[in-house]
Amino acid sequence: MLLAVDVGNTDITFGVFDGQELTARFRFTVKMPRTSDEYGELLCSILEQKNFSPRMIKEVIIASVVPKMMHSFTSAIIKYLDCKPLVVGAGTKTGIRINTVNPKEIGPDRIVDAVSAYEQYGGPVIVVDYGTATTYDLVTEDGTFQGGVISPGIRISANALWDNTASLPEIEIKRPENLIAKETISSMQAGLFYGTIGQSEYIIRRIKKEANLLDARVVATGGLGKIISENTDKIDIYDADLTLKGLLYIYQKQKHSRGGK
Repeated sequence: MLLAVDVGNTDITFGVFDGQELTARFRFTVKMPRTSDEYGELLCSILEQKNFSPRMIKEVIIASVVPKMMHSFTSAIIKYLDCKPLVVGAGTKTGIRINTVNPKEIGPDRIVDAVSAYEQYGGPVIVVDYGTATTYDLVTEDGTFQGGVISPGIRISANALWDNTASLPEIEIKRPENLIAKETISSMQAGLFYGTIGQSEYIIRRIKKEANLLDARVVATGGLGKIISENTDKIDIYDADLTLKGLLYIYQKQKHSRGGK
């Protein structure tokens, strides 16, 4: 079995693949530093709760945007799963070409999402990931990653709102009943929710116009991506497992390039 791992700024997301099938997914926070033993014990405990023996994991692939935790995390994988993980980075076979000034600057998560969207839905495709940051990336019909846009994520915007104002409370991020709100909490929810939709629709429209790809498909993912995609006609597909499936595709391409079957 393959363990696919997406290390983000807020959470680590895991997917267990049996061949092509995603048989389990789980996550835990990265807000606190952990030792390799802590990571290893927590990972093995969750695998066992999901009815998987750690010995069933034969391969591991990781995409990470948090370099400072990778030493202890990869050490945990080696010690507790007896696997040397494939870490997505420069030199990894992905199946797409990166047409940017410095390809090494592009986050592995963005590349993985781009690979997944292109493999599943073809190109041209715009990939929108509503994570800690919200990213918009364009992949052309021939599989070229042309670049994109990075903006503060919904939660970053929300945290800035209540951390930097004395009288605004911490709130749940959700769609309010009306845009024009009658009280503070709904006013904040309206700003965050409809502000994100407005940003998304404008950026998607501008990317299509600038690239002259008005027929580009738009695929969204990320924790709050579902509620956004359900409330705009500018997003064609919401795929919660886009990143995990992208890691599977990259693992398979890398294995094939090394002569594996």
